[in-house]
Amino acid sequence: MVLRGGIFVKVIRGVATIFLLQLFFLAPAISRATELKDETLQAWQEYVRAANVRMERRLHGDSAFLWIDEVPGGAQRVREGQIVVAPADHGSPQKVAHGLIHDWVGAVFIPQAAIEDVFAVVNDYDRYDEIYKPAVIDSKLLESLGSERKFSMVMMQKVLSVTAAVDGEYQSSCSRVDAQRWYCISYSTCLREIKNFSQANERELPPDQGNGYVWRLYSITRFQQQDGGVYAEVEAIGLSRDIPAGIRWLVKPIVERVSRNAVSLSLEQTRNSVRAGSDSSRDTSRRPGTPDDTCGQGNCKRQREMPSAAEALVRRSSHVGQPPIR
Repeated sequence: MVLRGGIFVKVIRGVATIFLLQLFFLAPAISRATELKDETLQAWQEYVRAANVRMERRLHGDSAFLWIDEVPGGAQRVREGQIVVAPADHGSPQKVAHGLIHDWVGAVFIPQAAIEDVFAVVNDYDRYDEIYKPAVIDSKLLESLGSERKFSMVMMQKVLSVTAAVDGEYQSSCSRVDAQRWYCISYSTCLREIKNFSQANERELPPDQGNGYVWRLYSITRFQQQDGGVYAEVEAIGLSRDIPAGIRWLVKPIVERVSRNAVSLSLEQTRNSVRAGSDSSRDTSRRPGTPDDTCGQGNCKRQREMPSAAEALVRRSSHVGQPPIR
């Protein structure tokens, strides 16, 4: 297999790429090649900006910080151990010009855990292929310098008779709202489909080319320490090619089921890994990668002042319209 790397992740006192991982194969099982069109990308950018506006309302107190608090009986259900997943906004997927936008939100409660325990799991890049298998097949932390991190990740999924694999690059940052609440935003900067995965003629295609299983990924994750544990929830958004009208009735239910199951599974895997870590004996005061550890993996050579939550969101929103990093 071809060696993959060079993925840059910018982090402000921590990383949360938890749930972005499994949003990835929400697209239909169609083999005909296509390319991302300008009008599709414009619709995506507008949608993400709207998602950021909704997050700003949560930060300003115009709506609940956690989505699950807006769901009747939702908080109680997750405290009882359920994982609640639903389409966000006006349903999912939403059709745009020559594409589909998939937007799902899910929540889980991790009892007897601290936010530091959750960050210790989601920053353990060298174990992503264990934590989030089978979707993640290769993930490695390459470098950690202050608030900057580099890691590589390859994801694979089988849907019906289709095997799809993508090598991706991402940026992610986290902001502390107060002593009990954090939120993180992660987004893809470059996604490359791997054609003929695991075969002798395997090769990576240029960005925005191929079958269009996934063109863009964006996620907003929120964490709140409360009720003797941590509420963790994610809004996972993805852009893919459209489903041809002639087979939409057949493929759409499959896409929806894969989407819901992917978000639910990633939340469950994160909870299980946090619980396993909590059961082991370890020093929690300076665990690498926790929110209070600005030195990352111990390679700290510089530290940067963390912006406010609102400033960080505006800063990241400005990146949405930029072209992918090649």
